[in-house]
Amino acid sequence: MSAGYRGIPMPAPSVPTPRGLQAIYTTLKQIYPDQPNPLQVTALVKYWLVLGGPDPLDFISMFNNPGSPMEGIPSHWHYVSSGLSDLHGDGRVHEVTRQDGPSGFGFELTFRLKKQAGESSPPSWPAELLQSLARYIFQTDNTLQSGDHVSWHLPLDQTPSTAGQYDCNPSHIQHMLMADDPQLPLITSPLGSVRFIQVVGICSEELQAAQHWNGPAVLDLLRSVPPAGGPWLITDLDRIESIFVINPNLQERVSSGIKKEGSNLSGVYAKCWWEENFINNSPGHHAGFPPGSSHDAMIVRDVAARFPVLPPINSGSALERRSACSSVLSEISRTRTLRGVHLRFGLEAAMLLPLAMRGRLNHGRHFTFHSSMSDMAITFLTPNVTGSITDNDHKFAACGTWLQVLITEDFLQRLDKDVDDLTRPNEIRLPREYRWPRYGMVISVLPDE
Repeated sequence: MSAGYRGIPMPAPSVPTPRGLQAIYTTLKQIYPDQPNPLQVTALVKYWLVLGGPDPLDFISMFNNPGSPMEGIPSHWHYVSSGLSDLHGDGRVHEVTRQDGPSGFGFELTFRLKKQAGESSPPSWPAELLQSLARYIFQTDNTLQSGDHVSWHLPLDQTPSTAGQYDCNPSHIQHMLMADDPQLPLITSPLGSVRFIQVVGICSEELQAAQHWNGPAVLDLLRSVPPAGGPWLITDLDRIESIFVINPNLQERVSSGIKKEGSNLSGVYAKCWWEENFINNSPGHHAGFPPGSSHDAMIVRDVAARFPVLPPINSGSALERRSACSSVLSEISRTRTLRGVHLRFGLEAAMLLPLAMRGRLNHGRHFTFHSSMSDMAITFLTPNVTGSITDNDHKFAACGTWLQVLITEDFLQRLDKDVDDLTRPNEIRLPREYRWPRYGMVISVLPDE
């Protein structure tokens, strides 16, 4: 166990169990009637105390699930969090809401880990992984939904308590998709509704498919391949082959889906920055990111922004609030057009530019880079996207720190061709600069570190 955690059986309560927690326990007892006191991981210092600890999840319960081998469901460990929803109902963590609304963030996290031969107790590292995701959620107020993905870039079992143990043969499972837990339905507690979102471990090729096509479709592919998850999407850290190696026919389904449907990924949180720039033909200098703009490499960096159309600047959306354009007066005073822009992206963010052009703009959609360093945002869009503050005469417009970049149809083809080398990042020498003086735009690609 890592420092700050304790694995103990769930004790018989000496005081009444909080109402929100009781609703979760009641649901779990229906699934596991033979495990009334499962092993739990709990933070020794609760997050909600005056001098609280760093871990926002009060409890993570761990169950021994026998699976159903005849249905392609292996035995596994089932982890369920308690703390993202409102457990207490007294305002110590979450605002108290009406019963017909979401409880706290409206969901809890779960994880299913394939059991190793001879394993008699569940590993504790998945609890640390869930706490890391929960910290991100509390810090950003961003929620997770089925179909979202998380690019982690580390074996999922490389947590602080396991540091240095897996250097020789690190797991290929280094990213995550979110799915609805197959056994735990939506519940309604006295404090609101709670969904159970299951974390599913995936490899890099599967992450790329989710980004370039869509998460729900990739989840369906994983369900169809027992070694890669099967019906209950069980994570196997020993898996070394992607679904496209196990079943090569699946790659054609992904390629066909991308061509026909494009991508449903409408935004990412990434390392990016923008500034107004008066373009000339002289070579530019490769400015870095502003001081103090570094971010934790372990946080979630890709969470789909859910805007079916671009939100109007007075819509009250989360993006608009971050841009401080929440009133008519603010809109008038803070909306401005720009003659030219200089956009800076970290390499990981820049690698998604071809996706933005081919999977989104080519299909008449928009794509937004939300800065993980500040409250800035950059939205690329085409003329038929509704709600834009740009037009053909003003291709760059800003509302506070939110920049909108209009890409016309003729320039889209040029832009797509010019940034194609970002699909081969190993061949790129950083820093890299792309310049379109006649359009008024410069893009710099910088090292992530």
